[in-house]
Amino acid sequence: MHYKLYDEYILLQSLLKEVGLIQSGGAIKGFLQEFPVFFNGEKEERRRKKIRIGDVIRIPSHSLAITVIAPTEAEKKEYEKDRLEKERVAQIVKQLNAQHKKGRSKATPSTNPNKNRQRAAAIRFPGT
Repeated sequence: MHYKLYDEYILLQSLLKEVGLIQSGGAIKGFLQEFPVFFNGEKEERRRKKIRIGDVIRIPSHSLAITVIAPTEAEKKEYEKDRLEKERVAQIVKQLNAQHKKGRSKATPSTNPNKNRQRAAAIRFPGT
């Protein structure tokens, strides 16, 4: 299996999550204890091991070998375009959430007259 790496590196736990071997980053600890993972032929037990282009991850119990390769220039451009679009959408959502929060913070009068009345603070005596 080939995995195209668009960044400088990917962590072992992130790689195993992306290829579907684990469900979450927290599951890596148990996975590494149960199944041996080999990084470039040597047993690896660090979940935050940085994996770079050219590295090979082998998991014999799953009959799996993952070779990390570089994407083509066209794939890099497409990836960058998608990343920029995701950032743009995230900014829009952030702005909409801020506007919604501002609009919601205005106090609206309640139909219940007792609800808007302030309660008198309880009298407190020193030493009690």
